[in-house]
Amino acid sequence: MSELLNILNTPEFQSKTTLKHQLQKLGIVAGDRIMVHSSLKSMGWIAGGAQAVVEALLETITEAGTIIMPAQSSDNSDPVYWMQPPVPENWHQSIRDHLPAFDPHLSGLRGMGKIAECFHRHPATIRSPHPSHSFMAWGAHAKDWMSEQPIDDSFGEKSPLAKMLQAKVKILLIGVDFDSCTALHYAEFVQENRSTSPQGAAMIQDGERVWQTYDCIDMDSERFPEIAKAFPGVISKGVLGQAETQIVDMKEIVEFGIDWIKEHPTT
Repeated sequence: MSELLNILNTPEFQSKTTLKHQLQKLGIVAGDRIMVHSSLKSMGWIAGGAQAVVEALLETITEAGTIIMPAQSSDNSDPVYWMQPPVPENWHQSIRDHLPAFDPHLSGLRGMGKIAECFHRHPATIRSPHPSHSFMAWGAHAKDWMSEQPIDDSFGEKSPLAKMLQAKVKILLIGVDFDSCTALHYAEFVQENRSTSPQGAAMIQDGERVWQTYDCIDMDSERFPEIAKAFPGVISKGVLGQAETQIVDMKEIVEFGIDWIKEHPTT
């Protein structure tokens, strides 16, 4: 969408101030712990764009709370799986040999959106160490929750998600649906009957760049809206900017998701 069309489709002026008022109406307050998934274009034209959204979140939550966003860099993965777009098969080994190693400051995000990209640039944002499935956080629990993330358990019992599930964390979806809800991957990772696929990523180990292979749990986020539809708990709906929002308690929906996936295994 062009910026002019975005302006024309925004009926009233929007800024950091209007967003902060809306966050208050959504029940987001100082000290909250929230995981944010977002689409900036769904919010309409905002003075300051992604920066205004990030500042509105920071000033609302304050350093007493914690903001988390996914920071996945899925292009740091085995090119044999790349489909959007694919690369020539005879490039695969060269990519494995030469792809830059994951760096929490330099490695870009893929498919996370402009708000997440802006949040990544904040000097107090801390990013977890997984080369492909990292998170990033700001605030009271950021250092602790982002401190470790095993390469073969990126969303499981030793991941940042496990620590978040011990706290009262809200999931905030801004203009996106539950197929973007990263926390529900935890429900996949803790299943007894789970399949894996060989994966790889460029990392730094003992000061040297290496191509690290590992087994990755097979994931299917396209099923997550079904989990949300069946969820018997509360999913609060509202508006931020022009975007529809959904807010849900992380622990409640993840625990429901664990049982739902067990009862509805993939074929």
